[in-house]
Amino acid sequence: MVNDHERWTKAKFGDVDVHRGQGGEVHQVAGGDVPTLTTQQGIPVADDQNTLKAGERGPSLLEDQHFREKIFKFDHERIPERVVHARGYGAHGYFEPYESLADITSADLFQRAGEKTPVFVRFSTVAGNKGSPDLARDVRGFAVKFYTREGNWDIVGNNIPIFFIQDAIKFPDLIHAAKQEPDRGFPQAQTAHDNFWDYMSLTPEAMAMVMWIMSDRTIPRSFRFMEGFGIHTFRFVNAEGKSTYVKFHWKPKQGMQSVVWNEALKINGADPDFHRRDLWDAIQMGDYPEWELGFQLFDDDFADKFDFDILDATKIIPEEILPVKRVGKMVLDRCVENFFAETEQVAFHTANLVPGIDHTNDPLLQGRNFSYLDTQLKRLGSPNFTHIPVNAPRNATVCNFQQDGHMAMHNPKGRANYEPNSWGGEMGGPRENPERGFKSYPAEVAGEKRRARAESFADHYSQARQFYLSQTEVEQGHMALALTFELSKVETPAIRARVVSHLLNIDEDLAKTVARGLRLETLPDPAPAARPTRMDLKASPALSIILNGPESFKGRKIGILVSDGVDAKLLAGLKKAAKAEGAMVEIVAPMIGGVTASDGSMIEGDEKVDGGPSVLYDAVAVLLSADGAAMLAKEPTAKDFVSDAFAHCKFIAYSKEAMPLFEKAGIASDMDEGCLELGPKTKAASFIEMCRKLRHWDREPKVKAV
Repeated sequence: MVNDHERWTKAKFGDVDVHRGQGGEVHQVAGGDVPTLTTQQGIPVADDQNTLKAGERGPSLLEDQHFREKIFKFDHERIPERVVHARGYGAHGYFEPYESLADITSADLFQRAGEKTPVFVRFSTVAGNKGSPDLARDVRGFAVKFYTREGNWDIVGNNIPIFFIQDAIKFPDLIHAAKQEPDRGFPQAQTAHDNFWDYMSLTPEAMAMVMWIMSDRTIPRSFRFMEGFGIHTFRFVNAEGKSTYVKFHWKPKQGMQSVVWNEALKINGADPDFHRRDLWDAIQMGDYPEWELGFQLFDDDFADKFDFDILDATKIIPEEILPVKRVGKMVLDRCVENFFAETEQVAFHTANLVPGIDHTNDPLLQGRNFSYLDTQLKRLGSPNFTHIPVNAPRNATVCNFQQDGHMAMHNPKGRANYEPNSWGGEMGGPRENPERGFKSYPAEVAGEKRRARAESFADHYSQARQFYLSQTEVEQGHMALALTFELSKVETPAIRARVVSHLLNIDEDLAKTVARGLRLETLPDPAPAARPTRMDLKASPALSIILNGPESFKGRKIGILVSDGVDAKLLAGLKKAAKAEGAMVEIVAPMIGGVTASDGSMIEGDEKVDGGPSVLYDAVAVLLSADGAAMLAKEPTAKDFVSDAFAHCKFIAYSKEAMPLFEKAGIASDMDEGCLELGPKTKAASFIEMCRKLRHWDREPKVKAV
């Protein structure tokens, strides 16, 4: 690899000397007191950044023993908990296509409009262990298993369309850096620590993902209100053998929504199972979550002309350039019957494809295809994990000569356990089917056998900048505060400065804002860039959560704080308006036994005031009697209920008798257009209409919600 080394360029990241490869990847080179990296067999490693490929953009090769050993060791680090995506929650449902897609794919589930295919979906966090809270700032896994007539197909993705790294050989390093630090075992389920940001600051290809994970995408309000993505570029192949590239998108039919950081912290304290409970409650109530499956479809001509490499998993194709074609809907309508048997034991795999769908040479996808079976063998304890009901095909019959092994639930019948064999009929067992069988697309592959990164993967900052500029001013502010918060937990000044040096390549104002928040005395020089940041990429409004919010308040929840003597008509009117919108209502009372309303009726409480803080609700109402307001004004948790709702920019409805509580909470003089007094002249329907906007963001500069 001498020639590769000669083409490297030397760079300086703070106090760390590194070399850059052609694709911009960072190599920390042995020398002096730095030992040489080796395999477990003691063999020196020349390149730990790239898997061995057939050509720079070609497929990964099985003979790459260093990658095989590295990913094998990583996959077996934990038993029985998943190394990543350990904290998850799943549900059953179905997928239904809107039309036949036979012109682009022969995949059976896309042939007939309206035909339902069963699915199982698992949502998860990435970095946290099983006991971590739901609202950690983290990427969310979004994995879907389709039980099709031609076998199981898995889309194993996230709620973010890109990933941190371009080559799977770096996955163990990424996760090691993100997890708790090995010498101390903390912090848990968060990236606000030295190891993570040290790795990020030495990995320029991760900068676009840094922008995404510091956005509100990583603190979603609910699984129901977040997007999902297949991340990689795949192929569709139709019956005539024609190939079309495809990227998979899941679009929530109820729009997107996130929380703010201070709110997330308090939700984790009040209800660490917030996302799990939300999905369970919605399905149990019959408010079934729905997503539309969308495709970005393109050909080789588009791929060749596109600004970035379509095999680079750190890049998107903006929807404004290539619209998402919505082809069907997925509905989750059934909770699991046993959490361990289904949600814990479900096994997804990127290589689980059905005829009509195929891989590309994306090096991250190639590595994932290689890795998952190792993980499932170690975690589930047997190569027969497909015999577990949640993993077994439902609409396809399994016929092969594979047999025995630990916990085999069924074996082939008949005399033959091999093929070819001369036994006929049922005794001879199954045979190949050239007509229906899976066929890989015959893509041409050529090139030198090398460890290399394609030059087309080398632009690490342009799309990071594009994502940042695509956010609203409110969202950009959240990103700056998130970066400042995370880096304030980093103890090593050189690492903090190194991250800021990357931000200077993304947006100078953002970098300066973060630097001020960290009180850096002087700005560092911009990080060396393999390619200069492009300033001509247009903002993509599709990337903003706020610009793609819901059109109604359906599926959201209002918390109503009440006391004895609450106006019965006012409360009934608000409940009626919420029901008409499809929203949920919970009654928060001084005692769980409830309150007596003004007409003498008994109103049961869903939550006691100290167990139902306003952070658990999308909007709140405070309907009190004069005596009730005087009593609750002395209760700290009641004051927190209104002050937190105000600080988190939520819409607030109130009765005029409740004002003493707002005064005691110190916000009475600041109440704004996001606060609505209910009474004879103001109907509850007006409040519900306000809530459709989800937050009163005009308040944020005053309260600094994050």
